[in-house]
Amino acid sequence: MYLTCLDLEGVLVPEIWVAFAEASGLSELKKTTRDEPDYNKLMAWRLDVLREHKLGLKEIQETIATIDPLEGAKEFLDELRSFSQVVIISDTFTQFAKPLMEKLGRPTIFCNELVVADNGEITDFKMRIGNSKLSTVKALQSIGFETIASGDSYNDLGMIKASKAGFLFRSTDSIKADNPDVPAYETYDELMAAIKNAMK
Repeated sequence: MYLTCLDLEGVLVPEIWVAFAEASGLSELKKTTRDEPDYNKLMAWRLDVLREHKLGLKEIQETIATIDPLEGAKEFLDELRSFSQVVIISDTFTQFAKPLMEKLGRPTIFCNELVVADNGEITDFKMRIGNSKLSTVKALQSIGFETIASGDSYNDLGMIKASKAGFLFRSTDSIKADNPDVPAYETYDELMAAIKNAMK
């Protein structure tokens, strides 16, 4: 039985931190896992920036409320879910993901948790499991699923390479150059065809 595992940001929705960077004027927050492979290091740095500027969960959620899925993403996901089990495996947080999941038709998502103080300050974050994307794919395989995976960033490469079939989607030139063995696609039609072909 096949299970398709997708990254969220950059694949189905815009990058949340990039949108917040633009809304807040803090251009340094545009750094993502496309730029920094170490997610714990990236998040600790982000929380320092928020603390310095006295910004919290409320301000980020106000930006998230304005974000819509990428053009064609919901239709892609609806078609994919018509013939495959689908799990979104993301390093984002439940406090960020919920409104976006509503807009995508409430697909299953495995993500992480923010630790938020009563005043709305984000004080810490809790990862569901170490190396969450690769760990999750391996766990799914251990209970009998053949996985197909797609994502756009460094932190997706583990699950992509561990799956029966894996694809980069709208990734950077440098990530594609560093991973010439991984097929890379730019459109949902291309990705859909590759997933269907992998299931034959």
